[in-house]
Amino acid sequence: MRPWFARRFGVSRPHIHKPLVSPPVALAGSFFFLIVLGALLLKLPIATHSPISWLQAMFTATSAVTVTGLSVVDVASQFTLFGQWVLLLLIEAGGIGIMTFAAATLLAIGHRLGIGEQQLIRDCMNYSRVSDIAWLIRRILVVVVVVQAVGMALLMCVWVPALGWGQGTFHSLFYAVSAFNNAGFALSADSLTGWGGHWGIVLIITTMIIVGGLGFTVLADFGKGWRWRGLSLHSKLMLVGTGVLLAATLLFFMLAEWNNPGTLGDMSVSDKLAASWFHAVTPRTAGFNVVDMSALSLPTSLFYLLLMFIGAGTNSTGSGIKVTTFMVLLLATRAFLRGRPLPVIFGRQISSTLVYKSLAITFIACGVVFVALMALSVTDARLGFEDLTFEVVSAFGTVGLSRGITGELSSAGQWVIMLVMFVGRIGPLTLSFLLTRPRQPVVRYPEGEVYIG
Repeated sequence: MRPWFARRFGVSRPHIHKPLVSPPVALAGSFFFLIVLGALLLKLPIATHSPISWLQAMFTATSAVTVTGLSVVDVASQFTLFGQWVLLLLIEAGGIGIMTFAAATLLAIGHRLGIGEQQLIRDCMNYSRVSDIAWLIRRILVVVVVVQAVGMALLMCVWVPALGWGQGTFHSLFYAVSAFNNAGFALSADSLTGWGGHWGIVLIITTMIIVGGLGFTVLADFGKGWRWRGLSLHSKLMLVGTGVLLAATLLFFMLAEWNNPGTLGDMSVSDKLAASWFHAVTPRTAGFNVVDMSALSLPTSLFYLLLMFIGAGTNSTGSGIKVTTFMVLLLATRAFLRGRPLPVIFGRQISSTLVYKSLAITFIACGVVFVALMALSVTDARLGFEDLTFEVVSAFGTVGLSRGITGELSSAGQWVIMLVMFVGRIGPLTLSFLLTRPRQPVVRYPEGEVYIG
């Protein structure tokens, strides 16, 4: 029933245009379209010094769009400057999200986003606040441009004197984009191994990785003020979780690898500290390395599996189950052990819906990793269980770290890893919505007793 004044004066209801496709379909479809487009561009003769197969082009494009960093070809020697520019643009579009990228383009040409368009983009970004999404997109663009520009300028101070103006400038731009987007693509076969002891490079790259991994909603929160009280619960959980994980990884890596001759053993104390800090940050979906990953001790490899599985922040350039999901699970466990019905942190209560959502995300993610590992155990059993597990978890978290087996995967194995990278980037919850049709229950059933534990 319309209000009386609307009926009296003939005022019609505002028509809200609903999106033609659901947010999960739009998100998955946009990434798939970008991957296919990237593969077509990388297959062009102008993009490579020597021809590559369609499978290699598709794998590289998938890795770039999902900002993973795994590669079956050497980026530096195989791709021309044009091909490297294509990779850079794919990383940028995939990192900030193709839906965000498209919305930003529409805003730039003066298009005003309708209510339906705003809701579609909000759902694709998993952004639940009721506010002007155009404001958030503009804030994201400012952060992307400013952070990458500053990072590029700082990197140029090191690489221009070492490599010359042309090569040094492009190196600085490429690594600034790759680091901020947590992509891990490098312009050398050994990633950043030669710069592991350079504190300037280490601090610049790791800072950009951390900023990109916090998530755009956290960065937008900072834009409203720097006071801790003014931050949202999400931002507080993200910052605390990130700090704890970084500190724990730094301490663990130093203890486990300090005397390992294959990693830190032969370095000076300063280089050991720099490499340890670098590798405390990179498992958070970044993918760069300054030591030989295949030489890591077994405890470090196992700890890295957990870090890669957790990943970065929601609405960030990274993937994984996300830091806040992991924090909610920890808080829910603590609440259960203390006999509380719901977890409480920072004077706020976390709803049961978020706890269920976190459990679902983690369970689906475990299922994806398990199924992919089962598939690789059939197609590439010769590569060993430890290396295959590391590869699968790295692909799911879109980390890009590898123990050197990516190029040795069979064709079927490469397709498996591509699928895992794709699922890891769009998110396990999006995958579940694509495969099912969520609906509200119309009947409420009586509770039953189940004994667990």
